[in-house]
Amino acid sequence: MLLRLLFISIVASFLSFSHGAFAQDMPSGQETPAASVEDLVRILENEDARNALLTKLKTQVSAAGQEAAVQTEPTLARQIAEQTRAAAEQIVTGGTAIWAGVTAVAAMLSGSSDVDYGVIWNVAIHVVLVGAGLFTSFFLVAMLMHVVQRRLEGRASGRHWSVRAAFMVISTVLDGLSVAIAWGAGYFIALQIIGGATGRMDINQTLLLNAFLMVEMLKVAMRLVLQPRFPAFRLIPMSDTTSAYWYFWLSRGVSLVGYTFMFVAPVIDTNVSPAAAQAVRVLVMLTVTVTGILIVLQNRVRVRATLSSRASRGRSDFISRASAVFAGVWHLVAIAYLIAFFVVWLVNPTAALPFMITATVQSFIAVLVGGLVITFISRFVNAGLRLPDDLRLRLPALEGRLQAFVPRVMQVTRTIVVIAVVIAIAQAWGLIDFLSWVTTERGQRITGSLFAALVILLFGFVAYLAMSSWVEYRLNPDYGSVPTSREKTLLSLFRNAFTIALIVLVTMLALAQLGVNIAPLLAGAGVLGLAVGFGAQKLVQDIITGVFIQLENVMNEGDVVDLGGVSGVVEKLTIRSVSIRSLDGTLHLVPFSSVDTVANMMKGFGYHVAEIRVAYRENIAEVKEAMQEAFELLQQTEWGEKIIGPLDMQGITAFGDSAITVRARIKTIAGGHWGAGRAYNEFIKDVFDRRGIEIPYPHVTLYMGEDKSGNAPPLRIKQQNIESGDEPAAIITS
Repeated sequence: MLLRLLFISIVASFLSFSHGAFAQDMPSGQETPAASVEDLVRILENEDARNALLTKLKTQVSAAGQEAAVQTEPTLARQIAEQTRAAAEQIVTGGTAIWAGVTAVAAMLSGSSDVDYGVIWNVAIHVVLVGAGLFTSFFLVAMLMHVVQRRLEGRASGRHWSVRAAFMVISTVLDGLSVAIAWGAGYFIALQIIGGATGRMDINQTLLLNAFLMVEMLKVAMRLVLQPRFPAFRLIPMSDTTSAYWYFWLSRGVSLVGYTFMFVAPVIDTNVSPAAAQAVRVLVMLTVTVTGILIVLQNRVRVRATLSSRASRGRSDFISRASAVFAGVWHLVAIAYLIAFFVVWLVNPTAALPFMITATVQSFIAVLVGGLVITFISRFVNAGLRLPDDLRLRLPALEGRLQAFVPRVMQVTRTIVVIAVVIAIAQAWGLIDFLSWVTTERGQRITGSLFAALVILLFGFVAYLAMSSWVEYRLNPDYGSVPTSREKTLLSLFRNAFTIALIVLVTMLALAQLGVNIAPLLAGAGVLGLAVGFGAQKLVQDIITGVFIQLENVMNEGDVVDLGGVSGVVEKLTIRSVSIRSLDGTLHLVPFSSVDTVANMMKGFGYHVAEIRVAYRENIAEVKEAMQEAFELLQQTEWGEKIIGPLDMQGITAFGDSAITVRARIKTIAGGHWGAGRAYNEFIKDVFDRRGIEIPYPHVTLYMGEDKSGNAPPLRIKQQNIESGDEPAAIITS
């Protein structure tokens, strides 16, 4: 029952509203049908009438919803149509205002208007007097300040950029102070001289003074950046001609627009007509737009060459490519911007123009700051990285390593700066709302992840640099203890293993911070490792054999070894292979899987085995004495420090065809037996020559035989000339 009464009341209210609306639409004098509760009850009791009422209510509700949807959410075509209609209306309105202004000016010049020329003349006289005093005082104060600024430039010339920047700030303060003093002098003239006893000034004089302050302060800011008069203060790389050129046109444009909009147009609006003031504004904006287009066309080639200079020098980074692409279309973009600026000002100067000016200023500031940051980074990279001499001696490879990594890091930094400038420009023009997106949960998560990934990469680089520097310091023989061969081998292997582990760890952590699920990567790496283990048995054998060779300390870097059919000095050891430099300079890479036996000739100590061949007729005791003498002479040389034992005389070891072999051994430190052996051989030759001990060489003995009595048959020798004119030759005959 309660629900039925509630439904009846709602329907009654709706019918009352509907009847009221119908009554508004009906002509006056006609009665409006009254809806009573009895009529409503009869309608509800009749099934046909009730269905008709429900159908009508549904239709009206649907129509109202569609109308509300159209009003609240217009389509894109409707929005474009509305914007186009508004632009056309504003253009027509602007044209009408211009025509009205021209008409008003013409009427004023013809004398047919109701303008009070006496008032205009009085205003003009007062404004001219204030302007004369204002600009005269500004000229005199500027001349005085110019003398001081010129002296500051002389002191700053040739100094460091920080000193020049300090003098530049002082010069800019003096420049702004001259504007402030002239502005104060203008107010004094307007209040005390022209105002007289009343001490009051006209609004037109105030407009002139305020326009002067704003325009001249903007010129001070332009002089701060361009420095057309004092080149020593200029921090931007720019020639004097270029600086003077841009300051000339920019200052003229600022003066024309500033004084027109802040002084001339308001005065005309008050004393002549608003239409005439609008006509003056349009004429000035059109002049500035056309002048800007001509300046763009005049500098098209020069700016294009500047933008494409990096690419023309062979640079292929992102900034160079983007600058080269923009160099071909920059003038079209600039002209389109100037035309759009004029049209926007003409269509909607109260709302669109402030937005466009603000976006332009913000874009200019973003580009300026980004350019200064990139310039500083480029100067830092081009200046190079110089470490202190003490640190360079301790870590000889650190400077080269930093000089190799710093340009890449700076390139990444430059790219980040360019992206930040693009985001700032898009934010200024309303293309994106990056600041609002950053404050959202998703934005904070993404930016936090990127920042965390960059921090992880940075810490990984610092860890690699610290580890490499420590290994390099430990391997430097000029500082600390001299590293042994074992230390060199283990430190080199540790550096390689640490680098691989660090790269894997940093990559995994960075990917995890970016939201990548690394669990499948780890599982895939395990499966891949298993597949490699089955498919690359030689590689697994290399690694396993290398591990045991390192654990058993069979060889180290600098050892002379014989393995895999190759003999030489071990230059490099990895977990999989060994690099050997043979005597002739050939580098051999031997995998550990092909190594069956390792012969290390520099483990602990070494022996020089001296096997001396003497003639059969020599006294062996005298030969041993001579060999001992040569050993004593060897001990008196620099090789004596490498000898760690007496001469090991082993005596006769072999009877040859023409000589007897006498052996002795000299025990030296590891690796010293080759040099000591060569020096010992020299002393053997000198001592044997002095003692007359024969060191025989291979020869042939002619044996003629002998009889039973032991007598050898005679050997007949006959001399005979072989050819005419030759020396006689001896011929042996039996």
